[in-house]
Amino acid sequence: MRSWERALSVLEALCERGQAAGHGWTLDTELLPPHQQHVNALENQGLVELAGREGRPVRWAARLTPYGHDTLTYGCCRLRAEPPPGGEEADRQAGELIPSQMAALRVFVGLADQLRVPPADGLVEQVRTASCDHGIKRWRLYLTPEQMESVAYGLWLHRMTGSAAEANRFAREYGVVHSPARAYGVSSSARSPRSC
Repeated sequence: MRSWERALSVLEALCERGQAAGHGWTLDTELLPPHQQHVNALENQGLVELAGREGRPVRWAARLTPYGHDTLTYGCCRLRAEPPPGGEEADRQAGELIPSQMAALRVFVGLADQLRVPPADGLVEQVRTASCDHGIKRWRLYLTPEQMESVAYGLWLHRMTGSAAEANRFAREYGVVHSPARAYGVSSSARSPRSC
């Protein structure tokens, strides 16, 4: 388990037990010793608050700070965006977009309620929760085939209004190209001019 996954696990345990108790605090009797040890590191990061022991019968109690709550919320949202291998999410493909492609895609999903052909279901959430690998400067998304087609459409719109580089790169890397004629069902004979 990666360290951030372990931290989320501890934050989640503290949150659940604190809510069950009704007062937000988790006592030492409600948390496994390995989790208790990890709480100290989370306290140093400002994500967890430990109860003061002065004059209280409680040996140990911890609760999430507002930053801990936000970290848990953000982390759980991110985990939902990354599909596990296998199962019904097996049809998703990992895609990596360069910053200019991601910028074009954000414009596309930002216009979702104004477009006649809106982004595919779930694409707005994928863009919103995409993570960036700063080492290689790529945004990672996990897309269904329909979402891949929708990304190609968004990049095609970007191509039609400015730069073709983003759509061309997507076509090279993933083999997905948007063609309005094909999507609208126009045959090649209908497109070719007739001679008199």
